[in-house]
Amino acid sequence: MQNSLTRKPIEIKISTVVAVAVLLHEASVSVLETALKEMTAGSPDFFDDEFAVIDVEAIADTLVDWNALLPLFRQHGLHPVAVRHARETDHALIRSHGLSIDVVSKPRLETELRPPEAPAPVVAAPVEPQIIIRNNPAMVVDTPVRAGQRIYARGADLIITAAVNNGAEVIADGSIHIYAPLRGRALAGATGNTGARIFALTMEPELVSIAGIYRTFENGFPPLQPNHPVQVRLNGDSIEVSSLKSVA
Repeated sequence: MQNSLTRKPIEIKISTVVAVAVLLHEASVSVLETALKEMTAGSPDFFDDEFAVIDVEAIADTLVDWNALLPLFRQHGLHPVAVRHARETDHALIRSHGLSIDVVSKPRLETELRPPEAPAPVVAAPVEPQIIIRNNPAMVVDTPVRAGQRIYARGADLIITAAVNNGAEVIADGSIHIYAPLRGRALAGATGNTGARIFALTMEPELVSIAGIYRTFENGFPPLQPNHPVQVRLNGDSIEVSSLKSVA
């Protein structure tokens, strides 16, 4: 009885929720349906119930048929939770569909941050350039990542010393280092870091992604030099997979 009286009926805690960004360049539902079918190759679990933030910046001035669009995404395993870059006049309509408005903060210029009455800054004498090295944090995982598990290193690199199995998903805002086989999904640079990379001793992944650009391997993994670690990185707008050769 004492426990039931002291227990709170509801608790709110900070939780990490990962959502994919869906960038719309077309508003036509039929065009988007065709594109999704091509992207998923008919696989019903390609997105595996992912939360999705819909970015409408490219079609902000176009009327979106939310009644048709939202069911289309759900049919393909995407669950829209928010809309980004929508016009303010559309916010009420978007909220009426149970979606949130994802506000993207834009950095302000230094002149915007300075009060209008502030005097002009004094220009100091030239000094020697400095090299500043920032210590990027890393999350370390020492146990196998099993099917159905999802690990997200927010604002950090992700280091895994055990296998990432089929059906598992590992995500990092920085790079991903796996000192074991990678057989599940690996998504580096989750917040847009195009310089992020994925490293693994053995690569047999279902999907790899860097800064939102992804690649799957339904037709098999590209032939690489045996007994060498593998790295995945961006080369322009394409995913490049290569062996890491030791340097003598």
